[in-house]
Formats: sequence, structure tokens, C-alpha cells
Amino acid sequence: MKAQSFEIQQLILDCEKLVQLKDIYKDLVTGYDILSDGYNAVRDISKGNFDLHDIFLDGLMKVSPVVQQYSKVADIIDYELKIVSEYSVAFERFKADNNFSPDEIIYMAKVYDKLLDESIKGLSDLVNVITDGILRASDDERLNRIDALFADMQDRLTFLRHFNNNTSVLSLQRARSKNDLNTVGGIYGIKK
Repeated sequence: MKAQSFEIQQLILDCEKLVQLKDIYKDLVTGYDILSDGYNAVRDISKGNFDLHDIFLDGLMKVSPVVQQYSKVADIIDYELKIVSEYSVAFERFKADNNFSPDEIIYMAKVYDKLLDESIKGLSDLVNVITDGILRASDDERLNRIDALFADMQDRLTFLRHFNNNTSVLSLQRARSKNDLNTVGGIYGIKK
């Protein structure tokens, strides 16, 4: 009996240990769940920040309607059309003008070519600024770039008009000089 009593006490102690082990196991599971939930929350927050960062960066690749409809975009295109039109008319007139040498016509062609190359580069930059997926920039950065392109295109048109005007004045001066020489030669009977 003593042996049974001892075994019963041992069985009771084992049951108490088992209950204690179950409680320890439950505490471990609860601790693991808390730790896992905390880790997942931190991970999700961190991932959320990266997602926000990615969304922000992807957003910089998109062009807002405000930028696309900015009035200076149309003005830049209009200036480009004026440059091409005014250059074409003036250059054809200068090529047909007898007051310019072939070397001077070649020089004019180089000036016009450089001006057109810069204008085309400006238009290409404009396309990059107003097209989705090409340039990563904020609306403010895009608007500032458009303002700079507008100023550059304005300067090119002003230069073209100044160049054409000065070249026209030079042609008129040369024509007057030739006319004056012909008049004086006619008065003195000098023939060319």
C-alpha cells in the first residue's frame, strides 16, 4: 500500500507538472504570437513605407494635367513654328539676293542649322518633360523646366529676328552702294 500511495503521489505530482508544462507551453505560444504579431506589424509598417516611397517615386514619373496644359507648352511649340517659318522665308530670300557671296550664304546656313538644332533639342526636352514615364520630377520641377525651355525658345526667336533684320539691312546697304556706284558711273560715263 505504501507503494501504491507513493505511486499515486508521484502520479499527482506528474499531473501537476504536466499542468505546469501546459501553462508554460501556453505562455510560450502567447509570447511567440505577441512577438510574431509585433514583428509582422513592424514589417508591414516598414513595407508600407517602402510602398509609399515606391508610390511617390512612381508618381514622379507621371505628368499631371496641370503640367500638360501649362500655357507655355503651347507657346514653346508656337515659337518653334515661327522659327522654322521665319528662317525658311528669310534664308530663301538671302540665297536669291545678289548682294551676298556664296561664302556668306554658307555662313548663314551654318547659323540657321545651329539655331534649328538647338530648337529641336529644346522641343525634345519639352517632350521628355510632358510625357509620362520618361522623366522623374515633381510638378514644380517640370514647370520650372518648361519655364526655362520657354525662355530659351524666346531667346532663339529673338536672335533669329535680330539676325534676319541685320542681314536684311546689310543687303539694303550693299544694294544702295551698288546703285550709288552705278549712278556715279553713269554720270561720268564709266561702264562696268
